[in-house]
Order: sequence, then structure tokens, then C-alpha cells
Amino acid sequence: MSGPAHGTWEPAPAARWEDAFLSGNGRHGVMVFGDPNTDRVIVNHHTLVRPNGAEHARPPALAAELPLLQDRLLAGDVTAAESFTDGRELQWVRPFHPAFGIRLRNQSAEQPDGYRREVDFPTGVVSARCGGRRSEVFVSRADDVIVHRVTEPGLSAEVTLDHQLPGAPHDLAVGHSAVLAPEGALLTLRVRRPGSDRAYTGITLAVVTGGPDGRIGTSLPGIRIENARSLLLLTRVRRHTGELDALAEARELRALLPEGDDDPYASLLARHVALHRPAYLRAGLDLGGDERERTLPGSELLRRSKSPALLERLFAAGRYHLLSASGMLPPRLTGLWTGDWNTAWSGAFTTDANLNLQTASAAAAALPEVTEAHAALVHGQVDHWRDNARAIFGTRGVVAPAHTDGESGHIYHFSREYPLHLWTAGADWLLKPLVDHDETRGERDPRTAALLAQVAEFYEDFLTRTDAEGHLVVVPSYSPENRPGGASWGTINAAMDLSAARHALRTAAHYHPGTPEADRWRALADRLPPHRINADGALAEWAWPGLQDTYDHRHLSHLYGVWPLDEITPYDTPDLASAAHRALELRGAENDSAHGHLHHALIAARLRDGDRVAHALDQVLGGDFFHASLMSAHYPNRGVYNADAAHTLPAVLIEMLVQSTPDRLVLLPALPPDLPEGRLRGIRTRFGAQLDLTWAPGGVTAILRSTRTLRIELRTSSGAARPLDLVAGEDHVLSLGAW
Repeated sequence: MSGPAHGTWEPAPAARWEDAFLSGNGRHGVMVFGDPNTDRVIVNHHTLVRPNGAEHARPPALAAELPLLQDRLLAGDVTAAESFTDGRELQWVRPFHPAFGIRLRNQSAEQPDGYRREVDFPTGVVSARCGGRRSEVFVSRADDVIVHRVTEPGLSAEVTLDHQLPGAPHDLAVGHSAVLAPEGALLTLRVRRPGSDRAYTGITLAVVTGGPDGRIGTSLPGIRIENARSLLLLTRVRRHTGELDALAEARELRALLPEGDDDPYASLLARHVALHRPAYLRAGLDLGGDERERTLPGSELLRRSKSPALLERLFAAGRYHLLSASGMLPPRLTGLWTGDWNTAWSGAFTTDANLNLQTASAAAAALPEVTEAHAALVHGQVDHWRDNARAIFGTRGVVAPAHTDGESGHIYHFSREYPLHLWTAGADWLLKPLVDHDETRGERDPRTAALLAQVAEFYEDFLTRTDAEGHLVVVPSYSPENRPGGASWGTINAAMDLSAARHALRTAAHYHPGTPEADRWRALADRLPPHRINADGALAEWAWPGLQDTYDHRHLSHLYGVWPLDEITPYDTPDLASAAHRALELRGAENDSAHGHLHHALIAARLRDGDRVAHALDQVLGGDFFHASLMSAHYPNRGVYNADAAHTLPAVLIEMLVQSTPDRLVLLPALPPDLPEGRLRGIRTRFGAQLDLTWAPGGVTAILRSTRTLRIELRTSSGAARPLDLVAGEDHVLSLGAW
């Protein structure tokens, strides 16, 4: 082979669901084990969250108590926020869970050899081969269906839908059905949660193809296939209340198999690939990896933590998994996949760090599908965000939650140790990717503009207190998920809150030019206090005097102004950038969570520290964070299945090579010394150009294809700056000297 691998493979079946290969279309997801004797496919769907008592949870009604809390905090009562609650216990959001497993038991007495399983990133097909037997699975973006084909001369097998996955509640109400149909057979599995009218149903249409001797019959609770050459399974999951019309669902599946189509699998695959392949192939990374290492199984390549070929494959896998997890919603903590009903942290969307880290590459790596999924989550919850602002703060506008199950945007997950109902920066943090997307494509989404105005309205009503110097005070304030030394979690003037308020107000004004509101919002932003530099020379996590930094923590919320904002840069605010760099140096890794290491790397890249980027990558690549599936874990030694590392890694690799703002391009700002050459292609910039970058010790070449005519500032790895004029529709080739 030549060039980076666009897939991965293993010489043995997956023994653990964490090692199963993945496919998905942003709605349905599958985890494919690839066992030659028993094909096992775990089916997931973004909407599957189980009741836990939070179905009707609402934000706490605390607005009347807010003035007293503000008085107490401003008077020096560092524990005042601990009593700002309605007394409820911590309530997690509804947990994400798997649907069921498709089990295809091979009845052949022959034990074939020569096993190999693989996943092809450009098509999303997961396949396994063993002797003359081949299994192929993908999830169609075009038809929203799971397609599973097994071919083998004389194929004999039994197929069942099985809900009994690890952690499944014992009291689920389960109903099976298997009936013959003109095309073959129809399998259904209905599962209802205890104490709820909510249920979900899996529907599988089974079609035997490839010869007159192939037979299909019922063998409750499943079906039996005998002497076939090919079996095609089409599966969907529907969440519903009451009864589902399974016959109508079956008709929809049958409609995907038009009469006269001699190869329905090929037709289904072609329709899917027409959407999936172009998206996956828009961007790519070549680090000059060793050709032999590029051919290794993923599990073997993971042992070579210093290998450029490993970074190439993880970049490719990260984009593939991120695209596959994004559609009706963006990725959860586990992407779109889990094999256990007891998913860590509810398999939620954790929005105070993890979600934005996972989707950080979307704009630059040319995955608008991911941003559109992110926007669907945000805009689907705006009414609930308004409820949060009114109930907790008594204001207009919106306040976003730190945890959501994908449906409810109400804030109800909070406690003394995690007073997440005090976090006011969330709306700006969640809108920043949408603003980046608008800048990249050169159009402003009116929904984003309207929501920015609502964020600004919240700050107009909330920012009413001032300090002795006349600066506005953010009170109460919270820095996820940390606390000052000697004080409680709810405080004053967290750096993230200051950065978010400034950015939200100024961005809202930018989206509404020439209006009286824009003038008010800019004036309000100008009244916010500056960041504080502490006695260690570091940017303080809390700008309020007397609040001491707590350095050993996994979150880096206080450096929001560095990444993803452009508030603090080495070019425009060198003193603040130096203080931010000192804060990064002092920051510990706490519990070695993957998102902490990679968040650290993203900030280090913005601060032009390639050595620190390399160290953070070493911690993840050398810490056994990746499963054989190339999906990642939250902790070292593959502890807790989690998509943070897998989905965030491409963003880190891009940020160390290319950074852009609406009027600036930075090339090779933080290149680690052990990556002396490579090529990054298909990157989108926030000034509307596509970029291909090639670097080697002898020089750097960048090709810019601009959609706008404008002048930008070009910064190179040396820090030197010069103007660069771009013309819409023209390619601009930059040839720079040795870096």
C-alpha cells in the first residue's frame, strides 16, 4: 500500500464489545465483533435513553434568592453558594443504552481458517472474512438502515434479536416476533421500560438470495436459514410510546429492495457511499509514516506510540468515528456506541468540556455534518435554556446546561460539589463552534444570530453588580469543575465566565450591526474586568482578589480565552499569553483523563509550544487509551469507554499545524520536533479558503484556494508576520523557507 491507511484491521474477532469495530450514520450505530462462528452486532440509536426519574425534572426556582447570594459572596462569604439550592439530590440525566444484539449463529460444521476483520473508513463497511465466509455491515446515511450481508456457499445459520446485553434490567417487558414474508422473514423485538409507556422496537427484514435451494423458516424466537449463498438483513430501531405499527415499518424496509434489483446490497451501499465517502475524504493527513507500519493491525500499531503511522491512522479513525456519530445529534461521551446498559456518566452530552472538545475539528477538518448535528442539539433546546435563565437567575435570555440526554435542556444535574446550575458560560461555549462554522463558510446562520442576541440579553439582565473600580462583576460564578483553594465552588469572576461574557456580547453585536442593541452590548463588554495575573505569574482561574488557584485539575476552563477563543494570543496580547502559558505549565493532570491531556494540547498549540503538545500526545498515546477498535477510553489502561480522545485527536493535530481567524493564518505554530515532514490537505480556514500544507526540513508550501477577496496576516513558525492578499476564485501558492 502507499500512503496512510484509511481503515484498520485485526487478525482475531473482538472478545470485548469495546474492541468491536464501529459504523454509524448519526442516528443508528453498530458495534461489530466479527466472530466467524457467531456474527454479533450490537445495535445503538441516539434516542435510546432510559427513564430514571428525570423525565419531568425542571430547573430550580432560585431567582428570588439570587440577590442575597450575591450580597453574601461580595461580602466575603466564600461558602455562600452552597446553600443556593432547592435541596434536591443530585439527579443524573437519563442514561444512554444499547438496543439489542443481532446474533447470527453459524450452523456449518466446518471450521474455516484465515480470519481477518476490518473497517473501511471511506465506505463505513465493517467486514470479516474466514475461509469462504464473508460478513459485511454498514449503516446507511442515505436510507437510515443497518445493512448486514453474510455470504457463504451452503450458508446455514440462525438469526435472533437479543436484548440481553450487559447491565440490561431484569424487569424489562420484552416481546419477540418472527414471521415469514414474501421476501424472506420479518423479525421484531419490542422492549418496554418498567414503569414507563416508552418503548423501542427493532425490526429486521431478512432476505435469502443467491440460488433456488436457499430456504428460510421460523425458529422462535428467531429464524433459520439453510443452504443459502447469501443472507441480507435490514434493521431499524424505533423509539415510541404505545404500539408501533411494525407492518408499516416492514413496508418501508421492503421499499428499499425494488423488484428486479439483482444485487440490492450493492445498490444500498452505493447510495450510502455517495454521501459518506466525499465527507470522509475532504481532509487528510500524511506524516510520512513507515510503509510497513501502515500495514499493521491497529492493536499492533498502538504499541508503537512514537510512530507517525499511528498518528496518521488515529487522525483518519477520529474523523471517521466523529462523522459516523454525528447526524440527528452530535457525539455523546461514548460517541454513538455502547455495549452496556450501565454507561459511565449516563453516556450523556457533557457540555462543559467534552462535547466541544470532541467536535473541535469540525470546521477546520471540513465536516459540516458534525456542526449541523451540534446545531440540532443546541437549537432543539432553546426553550429549555430560557426556562433555566428565568428560574435560576430571573433574567431574559438563555442559560445552557452542563449535562443533557439530548432532549431536555433543563438544568437539574447539580450538587454541592458540582454546582453546575451556576455555570453561565455554557451558551457562549456551545455557540462558538457555530460561529466558527459561519466564518468558515462566509454566511451567518439567522438561528445563530437570534440565539446570540438571547445570550446577550441574559448578560444585560444578569450583570448588575460592580466592584470598587466600577467593573461589572460575574456573581455567582463557576469554573468547571474546579474550586479555589480555601473557598467553595460557587465564587466570583471565574476567568471562563469573564471570557464568555465578553465574547458573547461582542459577537452578538457583530451579528447585529448598526442596531442600538449592538452599541449597548459592546459597552457592557467593555465594563467587564480584565483577567488577573496571580503571584505565580499565571493567569488566575478566578479574577477576584483573594481566590487562590487550585492547579491539579483535569479541566482548563480558565484558558477559554486562549482556546477556542482568540481573546488571548501571542500576537495581540503577549503579556496575557505569557501568563496563560505559565498557568498551563502549573496545571496538573489530576486523574489523567484523556480530555484533560488533549485540552492541554489544544491550548499549548495556540501558545506555540510544540514540546508541550508533544508531551500531551505522549501521555495519551503511551497511556494505553485506545481500544483495538481505535475508539478510546477516558482513563489510562483503557479504563471506561469514551470518545473524547478518539474524536479530539484530529483537532490537536490540525491546531499544531494550522490555525486561522477571520483575518489571520498561522502555519506550523507548534510542530513537535519528531514530525519533520508531512502533508495536511483539505483544511478550511475561518477566512474562507481551503488549505493544503506540505512541510519538510527544506521548506514549507501552502496552497490556498480562497472564496473571498481580502487581506490577511500570515504568521509562520518563526513568528514573523506579513500581509497576504487573496483573491476569490484564485489559487495562491506560498513557498516558505526552512522552518
